[in-house]
Order: sequence, then structure tokens, then C-alpha cells
Amino acid sequence: MQIKKNIERVPGGMMIIPLLLGALINTFFPNLGKTLGSFTNAWMTGALPILSVFFVCIGATIDLKATPYILKKGGALLGAKLLCGATLGILAAQFIPATGIQSGFFAGLSVLAIVAAMNDTNGGLYMALISQFGRKEEAAAYSLMSLESGPFFTMVTLGVAGLADFPLPAFIGTILPLVIGMVLGNLDRDMREFLSRAVPVMIPFFAFALGNTLNFMNVWKAGLLGILMGVAVVVITGTVLILADKLTGGNGIAGIAAASTAGNAAAVPAAIAAIDKSYAPVAPAATMLVATCVIVTAILVPIATAWWAKRVKTCENQKIGG
Repeated sequence: MQIKKNIERVPGGMMIIPLLLGALINTFFPNLGKTLGSFTNAWMTGALPILSVFFVCIGATIDLKATPYILKKGGALLGAKLLCGATLGILAAQFIPATGIQSGFFAGLSVLAIVAAMNDTNGGLYMALISQFGRKEEAAAYSLMSLESGPFFTMVTLGVAGLADFPLPAFIGTILPLVIGMVLGNLDRDMREFLSRAVPVMIPFFAFALGNTLNFMNVWKAGLLGILMGVAVVVITGTVLILADKLTGGNGIAGIAAASTAGNAAAVPAAIAAIDKSYAPVAPAATMLVATCVIVTAILVPIATAWWAKRVKTCENQKIGG
């Protein structure tokens, strides 16, 4: 059986197939991991530990000489993503009341939902796609992009930045595995070779674990509006991020790979509401909409990235042939 070859026929298959399998299991058999227990449950619920090891292995492949490029690329993608959220948030605030839209097709839509969905990139998805289609230096750019994580920039965009401190310890914790890998890989070439072999192998494993945090019923509950929001995240942020990527010497692959909504973004509305009670009425609906964006973008971004990578390769081959 040609299992690997058949999986890779699907755009981003090594990421998307295990992710969808995990989501299906979590949707229809949400307690399966707890029932089976032991190592199976640890795998199904262990996305973060697997990702942390993945970051170490990715870090080992990075040459420290590329640090200026990492800062330039990461800064450009971070700025472009936050710019999308801030711009759309400011525009939406002109038309959407503070309590959100209460009726009609757009019922449940709020500025909070829009900003939370746009602001935060799915780091695991980005790293997996870059390791398959992009450059290792572009994967390292996420160490700077991780500043998006959590409610901080959403609060800034909403005009409540004074209610929170910058999460420096969390940021250090995010980049530490990558730094450890970079140190090991640059001190010892054998370690770089040893750890780099694990990068493609680990993708389907953490993808399956990430899938087990998603529930397809969220798409049903949020309805067509949530699905359209997810599509909008990919189209709007993807367009801006591709431009930012190209302006910093890229080919657009890193840009489209970052055009997703992070799983932890679904927790942002509740976090904001806990700090500023005025957002409490809109937080539940915002959570559902953002959770739907997580699923929709997790499906669309690998497909879009694979398509864009194929387009880039075709253009490059045409230039060589010409």
C-alpha cells in the first residue's frame, strides 16, 4: 500500500489528513482518549509537548548567521497580521455596536470576534507548512510572530491596553525550545543533522493532536457566518501577508502559511471579558465564531499554501526555461 504517497496527493496532506482525523474523533468520540488512557490519551491531548520538541528540532536546522533575516521576516509578518486586525477592528467599530449585532444573518458578530480571529496565527500549522514548502529561516520567523499569542494585542487594538502587562515570561517560554535547538545545532553539526531528521516525521503526530482540540460541531453552531469569517481571514490576511513576505525577499509562501487563526485565539474573547466586563455579553458568540475560524482556516490554509507553492515553482521553472 502506498499510504504516504496517497496522503501527499492531498495539498498539505501530512498536516491536514491527521488533523481532520483528530477533529472527527474529537467531534464524535470526545472521551475516547480518556477511555483508552495511557499513551494514547497522552498523544491525543499532547499537542503542546510534541510541538515543543518540534521547535527544538526546527531550531537545530537554523544557522545563526540567518538571524537578521529571521527578525526581518518575523517582524514583517507580525506587523502585517496585527495591521489587518487593527484596521478591520477600527472599521468594524464604525458599523457594529459595542454589544454586537443582535439579529439577522450577522447576529453574534462583534468587533471582538473580528479582531480575535484576525490577530493570531496558528504557529503549529505555520511551522508544518513552512517545513514542507518554505525555508527553514522562515520557520524560525514564528519565534517573533509568537508575540501575537494571547489577548495582549487584541486588547491594544480594542483600546484597553492599559488593563494588561506585556506577557514577557510567556514569550520567553514560547521561544526557548527554538533557542535551545539553535544553540545545539550551531555548536555541533552532528546534533543539527540528528535533530533535523525528526522535523518531517513529527508533523502528522502533532497535527493529529491539534485535531483532537477541534470540534466540527462548532462550525454547525456558528453557521454560515462563522465559515465566511474563516474564509475572510484567509483571503484578507493572506493577501496582506503575501505582500509583506514579498517585500522582505520572500516568494509569498510564508505569507499565506501565516493566514490562519490560532487555536488559542478562541480563548481570547473570554480572557478579554474577564478583564473588561463590558465585553461579557459578546464573548460567548465571539468564542463560537473564532473557534469556527480555527477549523476553517486549518483546512483552507494548507490547501492555499500548497497551491501557492506549486504556482511559485511553476513560475520559477518558466524563468529557468526562458
